Formats: sequence, C-alpha cells, structure tokens
Amino acid sequence: MPSRSLTPDELIDRGNLPRHVAIIMDGNGRWAKARGVPRLMGHRAGRESVREAVKGCVALGVEVLTLYTFSIENWKRPRREVQALMTILRQTLREEREELRRQNVRLQVIGRLDDLSEPVRDAIDETRRHLAECTGMLLNLALSYSGRAELVDAIARMLREQARQPIAPADVDEAFVAGHLATAGLPDPDLLIRTSGEMRLSNFMLWQLAYTELWITGTLWPDFRRRHLYEAVADFQRRERRFGRVD
Repeated sequence: MPSRSLTPDELIDRGNLPRHVAIIMDGNGRWAKARGVPRLMGHRAGRESVREAVKGCVALGVEVLTLYTFSIENWKRPRREVQALMTILRQTLREEREELRRQNVRLQVIGRLDDLSEPVRDAIDETRRHLAECTGMLLNLALSYSGRAELVDAIARMLREQARQPIAPADVDEAFVAGHLATAGLPDPDLLIRTSGEMRLSNFMLWQLAYTELWITGTLWPDFRRRHLYEAVADFQRRERRFGRVD
C-alpha cells in the first residue's frame, strides 16, 4: 500500500523546508493524447494543477514558487496552439487574481516580455497591480523564458553598464552575475519538480539550479496535486545538501 502523505503541519514540524520551489510543468499534451482529446484540453486541465501547487506552497510557507510557464522554444509550436496558450494565460490571470489576493500571493514575471502580445502584457500588469499590497509568497512565472537567453540578456546588461562606467574584472564574481539575472534578489531554487518523467532541465534556470535538489515524477502535469508536492518536499527533507563540502 502507498504510504500516507504528510500534512503541511507535519512537514513544517520536520523543518528544513525549501524556501524556493521551481516546477517544470510537463505532460499536458500526453495527458490529452491518452484521453483522445485535443492538446488544448490538456493545457486547460493544467490550470487546476497550478492552483494546487500554489495553495500547497502557501500552506507550507514557501517563499517563492517559480513555474516554467512558456519557454522561448515554445514559440516554435503551431501558431494556433500558441494563440490558445496565450488566451488561457490571460484568462487564468484574470480569473485567479482574486483567489491569489485572498492567499496573499505576489506576482512576478521573468523572461523576454517584449515577445508577448500587448493583451497578455496588459493582463500581467493588471494582475500585478491587483496583488500589489500582498506580502506573502511570490509566484514567479517564467514566460518567453530560457536559461540561456537569461544569461545572454544579463551579459548585455553588463556591457551597457560597462559603456557608462568601467567594470573592473575583480568586481565580477558570482554575486555580481546573479545580480544581473532576472531572479536578482531571490534565493536560488532549493527544490526543482519536473512532471511527466522527463530527465532534463529543458533550458530552465541554468545558473540558479546549480545546487538544486531534483525531484522527477512520472505524473503528468494535469494530474499533479498537493499530495505530489508534499511527497517532493518530504523527499527533499530527507536529503543532505553538502554543496561540495564533506561532513
């Protein structure tokens, strides 16, 4: 028999909770294919999984939840699918903002936002304003994002600064680089969850995931629920993070 899932209170009592959880939400298309329905139905079904992940992280007191929502590579998908994904995104932001405010959740978006259409950017801005007074967990959406593009953009920002004021090589360290990333000021993810069983990072947060604990599940994203999140956190709590050191 499967073991009983721990409750949020039990996980909190254990201590050693992740401050930052990142999720690669994968498997919407396979979920739809297995049911003989259009891929769009899989994307829509994934909305409930987002709600579950947000509520579960809020219950645990997680500081940051980053969701890999739409990659730069995803622009290569069929135009109709991309348009449908953007429509779902706009609808989700508008329909979920009141619940997010009730949960005291803040919103941040990282990625090349200029790639997004004006209606999508407007929905993002409206939602951020709606949540502006919230002080709890930060929901960090990676949109038109890739880890390599983030590093390229960071280098471009450094070069623009260099043009205004010389940067000494001695000043360039890990903190300096991290300060130019889209996640500047945030803790690196402690725990990365990937659904659907794929064993790769898919160009996600390549700098920030250097010492992140990985938890891979064969569960497809539309089937992901709070119990899966709690299983991942419980597994994280059992691990010893040495960051290259020895005891």
